[in-house]
Amino acid sequence: MSEHPFAQYVRILGKGKKGARSLTQEEAREAFGMILRDEVRPEQLGAFLMLLRVKEETGAEIAGFVQAVRDSLALPQPLPHVDLDWSSYAGKRRHLPWFLLAVLALADRGIKVFMHGACGHTAGRVYTREALRHFQLPVATTFAEAHTQLEQHHFSFMDLSVLCPKLQAIMDLRSVFGLRSPVHTLARQINPLAAPYSMQSIFHPGYQFIHQEAERILGQPHMAVIKGDGGEVECNPDSPCTVYTVHDGVTDCEEWPAYFAARHLKPAELDLEDLRRLWRGEIADEYALGAILMTLAVTLKTMQRAETQSAALALAQEVWDSRKRDRF
Repeated sequence: MSEHPFAQYVRILGKGKKGARSLTQEEAREAFGMILRDEVRPEQLGAFLMLLRVKEETGAEIAGFVQAVRDSLALPQPLPHVDLDWSSYAGKRRHLPWFLLAVLALADRGIKVFMHGACGHTAGRVYTREALRHFQLPVATTFAEAHTQLEQHHFSFMDLSVLCPKLQAIMDLRSVFGLRSPVHTLARQINPLAAPYSMQSIFHPGYQFIHQEAERILGQPHMAVIKGDGGEVECNPDSPCTVYTVHDGVTDCEEWPAYFAARHLKPAELDLEDLRRLWRGEIADEYALGAILMTLAVTLKTMQRAETQSAALALAQEVWDSRKRDRF
């Protein structure tokens, strides 16, 4: 019996302590392309993903995987204009998704934001799609819808199940493996509409360097990745935040001090209506406002709208104060 074409990629990763190695960028692109085209057996997919999980992906491997995903997408031409790509894959558990209000405030400022994410792969979390549908805010089911929403509202969200169904199916295997897979990293970096600025987050320490290196390899003009609250792109205002960036091929990091000196208690329960109430100015929530302003400031500085942290924080306050309170 002849060897399966995908076997070579499993062998590269699994050939013992001395024989195994990481994939090159091109090998990663070819291997993941086969996965997306359903050219691998289920047991090969499981072995491949878990070998990568144990080894931990390299920036070159993630870059190759992202290229394979982009190769597979049926994108409109020309692409809709987008300023900022925002990934949202973790869901929130301890706090509400305050970052959504930061994004909507940016949209009210005329910044076109395309957000993509997944829903429901971890129990007990509030996901972006759920929050958006609660408030009847745009959720695109086609790129044509996304284009219209970006033109009308400067914001659109697309679920991974629409963006790349095969990638969503692999992500759903987390409940089978009991472990995350490289999909949780690469999905955040798809940036399908080629926005010049990208905001990403990690939950597990160390993965920020993989994001940073992959984006440098991919030639992403401007990117920031943080260890956000719950794994979302949201600064915890009670803690310092290290922002890892790529700007025109140069990697760097910057430490932002905590917004507050004292820590806040997490709420006893999460009520999505509090997002609307805070947006409209009907309630005051010190922690939420700090999270929004700090997240806005980091984003605005990444987008080169401010040169210093203090200027970014001042602009963040201005952006927040000028939001359209009747938006939802």
